[in-house]
Amino acid sequence: MPITKKTLVQDGFTGFRVLDELEIMRVPQGPGIFAILQPEGFEPVFLAKSTAGTFKKKDPSLKKEALEAEWVTEAKVLYLGKASAGSQGNRGLRKQIQEFMDYGRGRPTVVWDARLIWQLRDAMELVIAWKEFPAAEVNKAEASYHADFVSSYGRLPYANMVQARAKT
Repeated sequence: MPITKKTLVQDGFTGFRVLDELEIMRVPQGPGIFAILQPEGFEPVFLAKSTAGTFKKKDPSLKKEALEAEWVTEAKVLYLGKASAGSQGNRGLRKQIQEFMDYGRGRPTVVWDARLIWQLRDAMELVIAWKEFPAAEVNKAEASYHADFVSSYGRLPYANMVQARAKT
């Protein structure tokens, strides 16, 4: 079954906030999964240069042809990511999403996997949703959502560059 806003709501995802209007203090602090979705009527316009920060001195920008090749026309979900508790137990959704947002505003960070989001002209109009998971289940949940997406669309969401695998 395709992953849509409706199926995410049925799965217990909450938030569904426009990135430009996101109040980070309303994002839960626990570990979990987050999704970036297109709003109704969204039309992708690819920027020549990403708004994201550099990572290890690497430009996150891809050529327009590469971006177009990654676009999954029939999918509303553009990215599925995780927020683990971290080795100190002080990470989670709020910190991961804050870093994701900072990255899109040009600050260097390690959110390299989602970099294609920030090469969309109207990226701040995208919608973010999240679901908390127990720390021990986050990797398995992310791998499951990726596998479900690939099963439905034959490939990963637009901004996911690597398919998650459940760590054993």
